Amino acid sequence: MDALDVSRQPVAIVGATGFLGRSLARRLAAAGVPVTGISRAAHGPAADVARWQTLDSIDLSGHAAVINLAGEPIDRRWTAEHKREFHASRVGTTHRLVEHLGGLEPSVRPGVLVNGSAVGFYGHRGDEILDESAGPGEGYLAELCAEWEQAAVGAEVFGLRVVRLRSGVVLGKGGPAFEKLRRAFLSGLGGRLGSGRQWMPWIHLDDLTGAVLHALATPELSGPVNGCSPLAERNANFTRKLAAALHRPALLPVPAFALKLALGGFGGALLGSTHAVPAALDRSGYAFRFPKLEDALADLLA
Repeated sequence: MDALDVSRQPVAIVGATGFLGRSLARRLAAAGVPVTGISRAAHGPAADVARWQTLDSIDLSGHAAVINLAGEPIDRRWTAEHKREFHASRVGTTHRLVEHLGGLEPSVRPGVLVNGSAVGFYGHRGDEILDESAGPGEGYLAELCAEWEQAAVGAEVFGLRVVRLRSGVVLGKGGPAFEKLRRAFLSGLGGRLGSGRQWMPWIHLDDLTGAVLHALATPELSGPVNGCSPLAERNANFTRKLAAALHRPALLPVPAFALKLALGGFGGALLGSTHAVPAALDRSGYAFRFPKLEDALADLLA
């Protein structure tokens, strides 16, 4: 955070009420960086560390950077209505944000945009090892991520350094993914999904937060950045290690057909295999606190 510590200019977070947004707001505030939270309502869970603006009345002049994490939760059935919400909250919001940035005078325009995305960009790729040079995959989620990222790239025309953060499954205390998994295993309903052979990119919340802060403070880092642990796990290994950490059995595998029946397109995405690796973070010198799943689980369950 050295570059931002020196300037003490504020950093704006679009989607500061979300799980990662709250973590970032508190880390930035603890480093002495003023935080502007932006949401559809001018308040949120991080109100103790952020001043607030609404999305309809944003003014980002004088900010050092913008972090755009806006997006409706995608872990539900992909109905036509939900798909419209997914698109509007990601692609639509990013277009509005870039348009606002382009309308600012260059002297007060932020220099960096870190924009959310997901490893779903790569689609189902089997055992192929995917660094940031890999192209987009096929399917709804890959197309949504590609369009989302393309909207963010528009900020480069206005001189911003744009980082497209492709995050994996985020594991953190109180987070939606980890809490759903923990409750399922504690109740004895945990198990592998489908065959369990699919690669499952994951990352500890502390490391994803650290990766965003690293991106803000690292001028040479731009373009796509995989936000996932360097040690991906197959789903069967992931569930076995989580079960062991919780001292519970992993006895009830979820058949592929049942997952698709219950969750539709999202269930199919959970069965896809994406072996993403964080090559860009490694090259730029980011040091993971929790590269191993066992250590991440030990921390989260302490």
